[in-house]
Amino acid sequence: MHRSVSIVILILVAIFGPTAALAPRDAGAESAVTARSAQADVDAQEIEHAAVTLDGRLLFKVRGIPAFPAEERAAAIGERIRAIAADESVAIDSLRILEMEDRTRINAGDRLVVSFTDADTAAEGVSRQLIAERALIKIRTAIAAYRYDRSPRVLLINTLYLLCATLLLLVLLFSIRVAFRRLDGLIQLRLKARLEALEAKSQHMVQAQLLWKALQGLFKGLKVAAVLVLVYIYLHSVLGLYPWTRPFAARLLTLLMDPLRAMGLGLLKSLPGLAFVAVMVIVTRYVLKVTRLFFDSIESGTVTLARFDREWAMPSYRIARLLIIAFAMVVAYPYIPGSSSDAFKGISIFLGVVFSLGSTSVIANMMAGYTMIYRRAFRVGDRISIDNVTGDVTERRLMVTHLRTIKNEEIVVPNSTIINSNIVNYSTLAASRGLILHTTVGIGYETPWRQVEAMLLLAAERTPGLLGEPPPFVLQKSLGDFAVTYELNAYCDDPHAMSRLYTAMHRNILDLFNEHGVQIMTPAYEGDPEMPKVVPREQWYLAPATPPQGQDDDGSGP
Repeated sequence: MHRSVSIVILILVAIFGPTAALAPRDAGAESAVTARSAQADVDAQEIEHAAVTLDGRLLFKVRGIPAFPAEERAAAIGERIRAIAADESVAIDSLRILEMEDRTRINAGDRLVVSFTDADTAAEGVSRQLIAERALIKIRTAIAAYRYDRSPRVLLINTLYLLCATLLLLVLLFSIRVAFRRLDGLIQLRLKARLEALEAKSQHMVQAQLLWKALQGLFKGLKVAAVLVLVYIYLHSVLGLYPWTRPFAARLLTLLMDPLRAMGLGLLKSLPGLAFVAVMVIVTRYVLKVTRLFFDSIESGTVTLARFDREWAMPSYRIARLLIIAFAMVVAYPYIPGSSSDAFKGISIFLGVVFSLGSTSVIANMMAGYTMIYRRAFRVGDRISIDNVTGDVTERRLMVTHLRTIKNEEIVVPNSTIINSNIVNYSTLAASRGLILHTTVGIGYETPWRQVEAMLLLAAERTPGLLGEPPPFVLQKSLGDFAVTYELNAYCDDPHAMSRLYTAMHRNILDLFNEHGVQIMTPAYEGDPEMPKVVPREQWYLAPATPPQGQDDDGSGP
């Protein structure tokens, strides 16, 4: 009976509002109330308030004072109400209002529940008696609901509801699984063949496999969404059955929607900055396209610049692109959402430190790569030698250079290693001035040097691939202890044929010296042998060697 009366009073107050209980005021009184309300609004903005709750239900709000903050005061009041509600010996009718000179109290018998002072009325502009009456009604209703929800009969009924809801959830989840499995089979039966036929008609411009995967992804998304909706409804229902979990049920949707609402508001707030960044991206892309067109014209020869090689065009474009992007990022940085936050700055500093510590060798190789490009040390296709590694340049990148040796080996050399090493480029002057191939022989002092030089020059003439102009020449490198060192120098214009030309030149030297009975003393000897160390002509083609067609085994003609 008392619970019914309390509910009726609460409904009347909710319908007619607190002003229904107030006596009519004259104009002066209304003005005073308005002034106090305005001042209360100002004070409410400056003073903290906290909510008093019971089982997740909002009862009323209280303000804090310097000695008793609002959160602590609200927690203490809520704890007293909870203790009274849990004590069945305290009757709801024992809750009453006690008027005192400086405050209005609500007691449960002799136990204090809450007290209101004139400071609590500043925010609402009404008397503390009216605030106490409204709080009393809400406290009585909350205590009644608290005890009702914890009664054994209600808990048993709610448990039965929980079991039924769980069983229903399992049935619905199984039904969703079966329904989507049948739907997937139906789609495979009717749509997959049509997608393959569409791919054939479009001459494979339409990829049936991609469309099929996209369609399957769509249905999987629908399945996941349906399961999530069912799980949410189930959790919201079962958590609301028990008073201990009811606050979680009330906040379940809030937990999901608050992040989305915060992201949406943040996105709306960031729209001007995002618009500026978008415009900056468009302008930067246009500038990059114009810059690329300019350097492409230089590379193709349409535009020429004095003392600027065409092969410098793309490396210069990469440097210009980096500078343009860096400038655009500096301009757009203040407009990036969250750029002014401490977290964004901390992450930026951390990434900068990691990049600087981990990219030392990378930057060194890149700088070395650009240095070699502008120094024109070599080009793709040149034959070079680096640290006793000889090969053809197959690819030149900013960080490494790829070489293919004469043994068909792929060697990757870091650019920082190349920049600190001596580079021998055999191709730079080969086409214009010729590359000099040279080899040495040691001949005894008893052989006339004019004869030796003539034989060496004749060997160069017999070697196909060596140039006649400029003519080959012979240098006497040293007068050794046991022999004279002669060096044959001959020109060629194909550095890629060096190995083949050296082999042919050495063969001709051996043949000529054998023909004239001159013994090669390289590197040195300690005494004259009993027989000259030469090969007679008739032994040039001993087995398994085969003489050239048209010659006898002794090397003579037919």
